[in-house]
Amino acid sequence: MKFIIIGKNIDVTPGLRESVESKLGKLERYFTSDTEIHVTLSIQKERQKIEVTIPVKGDIIRSEQESNDMYVSIDLVEEVIERQLRKYKNKLIARHQEGGNFKQEFIDAEDTAEDENEIKIVRTKKFGFKPMYPEDACVQMELLGHDFYVFCNAETDEVNVVYKRKNGTYGLIEPEFL
Repeated sequence: MKFIIIGKNIDVTPGLRESVESKLGKLERYFTSDTEIHVTLSIQKERQKIEVTIPVKGDIIRSEQESNDMYVSIDLVEEVIERQLRKYKNKLIARHQEGGNFKQEFIDAEDTAEDENEIKIVRTKKFGFKPMYPEDACVQMELLGHDFYVFCNAETDEVNVVYKRKNGTYGLIEPEFL
């Protein structure tokens, strides 16, 4: 695996680099040797934050964790990524996809522990919608008491999502086809 480690507001010391490579190096059993792991270490106020991004076959596996200690954050992020990998493996098997950057042994291996966090869709809703402007969609979202609202944008004729942000403002998600 190839580690790309950068620091924001922090010097990446040899000790930090070694800790990241040894802890995240445990993921080597899942990936091929040419897989890139992008790691960003940062300090924001008194919080020590690590962001890890692993591009895999059109998707990304990503986690960010923060704590008062960078070494604790590194431990936390490794645990989260392993959990995500188990979920992603189930998705690969369910869709009979090729594994991309994953080692075949990982895809073929039986899970010894049942993952209680496996993603299962338990309800499907269908609803008709008429074209509306994003501002009208925000009003409708507020009337329904929801945090987000899916609608057909009258300006672009595409499906968009408006959502309420933590600071009370609104956001708009527009599709971008790759």
